[in-house]
Amino acid sequence: MSIALGLHVLSVVVWVGGMFFAYLCLRPAAVEVLEPPLRLQLWVAVFRRFFPFVWAAVILILGAGYWMFFARFGGFENPNMPLYIHIMQGLGIVMVLIFMHVFFAPYRRLRRAVEAADWPAGGKALAQIRMLVGLNTTIGLVVVAIASGGRYLIH
Repeated sequence: MSIALGLHVLSVVVWVGGMFFAYLCLRPAAVEVLEPPLRLQLWVAVFRRFFPFVWAAVILILGAGYWMFFARFGGFENPNMPLYIHIMQGLGIVMVLIFMHVFFAPYRRLRRAVEAADWPAGGKALAQIRMLVGLNTTIGLVVVAIASGGRYLIH
């Protein structure tokens, strides 16, 4: 069980921490020092490196999470499953769906726009990614708060 919990938590740190850094630190710095074409190129390079880690994190979070859900908490058969577990599970699935949308739609459009030097289209795609990453970062921080304090606050 400690292996599952360790993998789960480390994967959350990578994903949510990466989004937090990108959204609150890297994005404002890039806006401050880079012109739009270079900024768009930077984001394609950043996402190309970050998204494989997110895919791995998603797989590990879900795998380890459901391992604990069934082995520790008895799965869906448990009528006394703590509410905070259900909330984490639901919000986690929402986060995965948001990430998958980002990866398969606006990120794909961003890559194509940068390859074609279509800076307005790239800016539009990046703006959508920024909004969705901001949403996912917020949800991720809420999930971390629920994970760390849920058993004490949510029954």
